[in-house]
Amino acid sequence: MTLQEIKRRMSIPVIGSPLFIISNPDLVIAQCKAGIVGSFPALNARPAEVLDQWLQRITTELAEYDRQHPERPSAPFAVNQIVHKTNDRLDHDVAMCVKYKVPMIITSLGAREEVNDAIHSYGGMVMHDVINQTFAHKAIEKGADGLILVASGAGGHAGTQSAFALVQETREWFKGPIALSGSIATGDAVLAAEAMGADFGYIGSAFIATREANAVEGYKQMIVDSSAKDILYSNLFTGVHGNYLRPSIVAAGLDPENLPQGDPSKMQFGSGGSAKSKAWRDIWGCGQGIGAVREVLGAGEYVAQLVAQYQAARARLGLPMRSSVAA
Repeated sequence: MTLQEIKRRMSIPVIGSPLFIISNPDLVIAQCKAGIVGSFPALNARPAEVLDQWLQRITTELAEYDRQHPERPSAPFAVNQIVHKTNDRLDHDVAMCVKYKVPMIITSLGAREEVNDAIHSYGGMVMHDVINQTFAHKAIEKGADGLILVASGAGGHAGTQSAFALVQETREWFKGPIALSGSIATGDAVLAAEAMGADFGYIGSAFIATREANAVEGYKQMIVDSSAKDILYSNLFTGVHGNYLRPSIVAAGLDPENLPQGDPSKMQFGSGGSAKSKAWRDIWGCGQGIGAVREVLGAGEYVAQLVAQYQAARARLGLPMRSSVAA
């Protein structure tokens, strides 16, 4: 699926980022029906056999929705693959994505040519997330189609570079699809990402506070109650630096002001901190854009809010309204 084909099916150029533990078929389907790319990490489907069930449900329900709404079909969906050597499910999970011809694959923590080749075998698109130019060049050299630029302020495993610098420097040499991640939670921010040179805004944290998300109510309410000042950057919990909600660290019995350094050689996904405080179960990841989240909404309601903000921002700048089959 080409960039143009994807955008024609979108109500607003947004990819809902894959949220560890939290993203599930309910959320992905709601996002796609609302006109944005919905995604989930393959590792959320546990045990591995459940991934087949999830992909069957998502593809079946979206195909039925498209038959009933030919005038505004759903946006494509994406699956996130952790390609780090610690992921012993990778071969199985990629095979499932090939079986169901998943339109977009988001790869993280490494770049693997054989994964890209497998997805390209049926015409799928691979977007790889990066935090700097070194990783960006490696990803494209190994066959990724596009880049997800994870800038400062993004939720989860975030980078430290300014979004302005990251997009500008990438666009100097790369002409393919770019999604920008980092404190994007409003339609205005999506338009700003486009103005900078990105094709998509990449939104994660705001979707945690939606009804479909597989997050406990305390997590959702903490996002509603928090703002950028409540985000802390640490590598303690997984070995990779990321942004977390400070109040969740306090609730886990830790002192946010005196956290030790983690060990990058012992990267962990879904565990860390202590036996009683597991990331991301108890130590809650989140980005700096959450000050815009005022209440828990359905995913479709939140996307509709994004679209209204986006169109209003275009109008303020004297830009024509964006038309879409999914609008």
